[in-house]
Amino acid sequence: MNNKKRFFLIGVLSCTLGTAWASERGGSSYPMGAENYLSGALPPPGWYAQVYSEHYAANDLKNNGGHSQAIDFRLRANVIAPRVVWVTQQTVLGGDLAFQAIAPLVDLTVTVNGNRDHRTGLGDIIFGPALGYHYSDKFHAVYALDIIAPTGQYDKDNQANIGRNYWAAEPVAAFSYIDPVGPNMDIKLMYDFNAKNPATHYRSGQEAHADYDLGWGMGNGWVVGIGGYIYHQVTDDRQDGDRVTDNKGRAFAIGPSIKYNSASGWFVTAKWQQESDVRNRPEGSAYWLKLTYPL
Repeated sequence: MNNKKRFFLIGVLSCTLGTAWASERGGSSYPMGAENYLSGALPPPGWYAQVYSEHYAANDLKNNGGHSQAIDFRLRANVIAPRVVWVTQQTVLGGDLAFQAIAPLVDLTVTVNGNRDHRTGLGDIIFGPALGYHYSDKFHAVYALDIIAPTGQYDKDNQANIGRNYWAAEPVAAFSYIDPVGPNMDIKLMYDFNAKNPATHYRSGQEAHADYDLGWGMGNGWVVGIGGYIYHQVTDDRQDGDRVTDNKGRAFAIGPSIKYNSASGWFVTAKWQQESDVRNRPEGSAYWLKLTYPL
């Protein structure tokens, strides 16, 4: 096995928050597919709490050609991620100013050819400002800059890590069309700029990805439809300044998605998504549940 293939095989087993793998060690800082309905609709001024939970399972590891690696591979990740959102009374550039922070708690197990590695703890914290706009009673948008801090445990010799060990900046543009008795459409567009990992002198490539959903409002607080994510690594990784070729990640995920919105202001979303068209990362499925309520 050449050094490049050996590096990929060992390194692809690192993650942060569940379903995100590409770039260095086959991973990304953002948890792909985390968002669902109302991702582009900022609520009125006030404090809000959200709790994300996820279970991800993968038994297949894809190479650059989309073929399965000839290894015995199992990955299981369970995540609970509390988030606090503060929508202020201030406006900037005509938008409502908000701030948010999310702290994922991760339980990760990776098994390769009988070698098992189990890690638990705090993952990489995400925080940043946002501006919310309400273009009509049905069409809304949020523009944000998320900063991802390397707070999760990391060791370059571990088979599994719950931190990435580098900073990342992620511009965000999210849009929501909401009709209680009609179509509901949401898309959250993101682009990641990754810093260098000081432990490995490796810089992951830039990544473009989007969480999406499409549903129908039933008129009784329920929305039913489909959702998932699209992911594509745009630029090559670099190791000690040299390009790492044939290592760009790619994936598509889709599955059923539902939302219930209560009359008292809290709402919950749930979805299951299956990954396909995967390159240079595990291929699996995920269950997501998100609860949002005003404080």
